[in-house]
Amino acid sequence: MSYAGPDFDSPQPPRRSRRRPLAVALAALVPGALLGWLVYEAVGAPGGSDAGARQSASAGTASPVRPVVPGDDGKRPSPPGSVSPTPAPSSAAAAAGGPLKGKVVVIDPGHNPGNFRHTAEINRSVDIGTGRKECDTTGTSTNDGYAEARFTLELAHRLRTLLEQQGATVKLTHDDGTRAWGPCVDERARIGNTAHADAAVSLHADGAAAGDRGFHVILPASVHAGAADTRPIAAASRDLGERIAGNFVRATGNAPSNYVGGGTGLVTRRDLGGLNLSTVPKVFIECGNMRDGKDAALLTSGAWRQKAAQGISEGIVGFLRGS
Repeated sequence: MSYAGPDFDSPQPPRRSRRRPLAVALAALVPGALLGWLVYEAVGAPGGSDAGARQSASAGTASPVRPVVPGDDGKRPSPPGSVSPTPAPSSAAAAAGGPLKGKVVVIDPGHNPGNFRHTAEINRSVDIGTGRKECDTTGTSTNDGYAEARFTLELAHRLRTLLEQQGATVKLTHDDGTRAWGPCVDERARIGNTAHADAAVSLHADGAAAGDRGFHVILPASVHAGAADTRPIAAASRDLGERIAGNFVRATGNAPSNYVGGGTGLVTRRDLGGLNLSTVPKVFIECGNMRDGKDAALLTSGAWRQKAAQGISEGIVGFLRGS
């Protein structure tokens, strides 16, 4: 099923790429999506400040950084690259009570603002089960230079706050000032595995062509190759991804991608080490396209990022509570 959203073009046929769209019916989530669009019409276009944004642990305004080459986001095939990973930190202790008490969530902010200073390290290759891929990439950016790596960290801080308020123990694969670069994609998976996470979510924004709009959630394919075996987590990861997609629509009022996923907002892939090497339920979310002006206006808005964090949080909570 396809969604129509505010100011969005109808879904376009998938482009030829190594992305493997999987049309998954989200009919059960349509009422929530419609409610999100009604809210959108009631409050107007996202962009300004709101009370939700002030609840975040980090205001995360869009500070300019070194512009990144369009499409340099590591989500398309790229040359090999790798390093020896080091331990990653965890967030502050979770709230003493709450419905998610005893649950562990790992948030993986995609890329790192310092990666562009460490190209030799991030270009080394690592084993992702189905082959080899670069350790990490610089990520993409808006045309004005707001980096994907900065966006994902700011969103991660907001998401962590919301989940800790529900009683969850939240761990980030990296945070501001804790690492000069990375970690590598295999270590990002290993952090979630070592934490015995009940759910893990990798945060990203895409670097597609202008006119390509909307979000999509990437699910792990059933992979059994080399060090990768996602068969035990594939079904649970799909459940997690569907819940996040539905709640993201409801919270933000934004439609799923019009360029991958056939309008469902769900894509299945087998070429991402962060998913292939995970032994816990895990998904990626591409929150929008940084290279499109309309999507960029949302991604650079603190108020919209709070809505995005709320939608992702509600999807995780629903998954962990089975409701």
